Amino acid sequence: MDWLHLWGGLIAGWLLFVIFVAGSLSVFRAPVTRWMQASPVLLQEQGETPVANVVSDAALDALLVQLHARAPAAKSWSLTLPALPGDAVELSWRDADRRTHQLAADPGDGSLLPGAWGRRTEGGRHFMLLHYMLHAGMAGFWLVGAVAMAGLAALVSGIVVHKRIFKDFFTFRPGKGQRSWLDAHNVSGVLSLPFVVMIIYTGLAYFYSSYLPLPLRASYGTGDAAYQQMIAELHGDARATPLLLPSIGAGGLEAMAQLRRQALALTGDEVRRIFIQSPGLPDMVVRMMGRSPDELGGSSIHRQSALMVYEQASKSVVELARAGPPPHFTSAAVHPLLEQLHVAAFGGWAMKWLYFLIGLIGSSVIATGLHLFIVKRRLKSQHEFGAATPRVYRAIEVLNITAIAGSCVASIGFLYANRLIAAQFAQRADLEIRAYFILWLACLVHAAVRTPARAWREQAATLALLCMGLPLVNWASTGQHLLIYLRAGDWQRAGVELVALVIGVMALLAMRKLGRGRTA
Repeated sequence: MDWLHLWGGLIAGWLLFVIFVAGSLSVFRAPVTRWMQASPVLLQEQGETPVANVVSDAALDALLVQLHARAPAAKSWSLTLPALPGDAVELSWRDADRRTHQLAADPGDGSLLPGAWGRRTEGGRHFMLLHYMLHAGMAGFWLVGAVAMAGLAALVSGIVVHKRIFKDFFTFRPGKGQRSWLDAHNVSGVLSLPFVVMIIYTGLAYFYSSYLPLPLRASYGTGDAAYQQMIAELHGDARATPLLLPSIGAGGLEAMAQLRRQALALTGDEVRRIFIQSPGLPDMVVRMMGRSPDELGGSSIHRQSALMVYEQASKSVVELARAGPPPHFTSAAVHPLLEQLHVAAFGGWAMKWLYFLIGLIGSSVIATGLHLFIVKRRLKSQHEFGAATPRVYRAIEVLNITAIAGSCVASIGFLYANRLIAAQFAQRADLEIRAYFILWLACLVHAAVRTPARAWREQAATLALLCMGLPLVNWASTGQHLLIYLRAGDWQRAGVELVALVIGVMALLAMRKLGRGRTA
């Protein structure tokens, strides 16, 4: 078990640290996306009060007129209504070539806003994709699954190895070298143990049909139809609820506002997004979607978003879900419950902060474990690799620095790329992601050519400098800054910069600590 914990944790630990940090950041992917889009705040004509986020029926009609004028033959239309005061309405459509076009509109009167409203960006979704597939397609998807399984094995073997695990939780001896690293590893490990077990298990269960496909194939066969049959059996037959509505076509725009009122009455929640397939055609389908589960409030973990699906052909509602917890807990709710546990889709912002902080503690478990290996071998080598042992140890230390410090530098550098790449650049979202990996690769080269002590200090200093300089770069590139966010009550965008400043201070303190000794 000691061997399994040591080598399994070491080999999987480098990617596992990156996955944990990315997952912790993706809890706040909506605020990160909001900050990276840098959309101006819509203000009232008089004063600096943000425009209300209420879209009237007349404004909704005007928005549909805009879509019909610009995309009468589009495959689909999408309207995302503003969540906060000062936000614009986001309009998008997909043409016959499957290209997506985007515009922004004023929620007050439905008029289009001039030019590109905000920046095109992958936003916080970058950290989510990095978290579960490393931006590497199916190969990355399976690699993350393997690393997650190795993480579970490291957890179980770690519990077995540490016989005094709970006693060690109350023991921390700073300034004792290897003993201090082991104490830090034990304390953070016990503190975050229930959370880490839950988050890894639910992460694997999230994609159960992909990681464990054989039971599904044995029962239902192969292909998309098999999966859809299983889902249909879990949820039961959807009953159509007739609605006496007029035809909703290019000329009957007033019926869409009526349909929105029906969705509010039937689902109990305001409509946040309207998705229209085959707009204006006899086979048109309208999906009215409400707020996300974590915006609904309440104490229930398992909650569903409001949804109403209307088919023009039958003039009836074919799918309906009320917002909030379902009236009965059935087998169909098991997987959504595990999903919501994994992504913190309950408990509001307090739960997101808890996930973020414990996620960082879980990341520190991995980081201290990785570094503890080198601290122990530095004092007493075990010559596991014969004459090549010093070179292997050196490679492990380079990978430790790159995985821990380098991934953090690349993460803040990703935000810098968003501000430094020209807003009009066509492929700027892809270039932001490339900038992340280029910076990460640069940190690997830097760790390889510098001594370990210098590499740790210099990458910590780089992290501190970038984090503390983020508000200045934002102000210089967009004219927006922390005081504007605070004055407008925009705590999401303000929070991104405040957290960056806190992490910058912590990195600065770490750099000073590392600078106290030649081998600190």
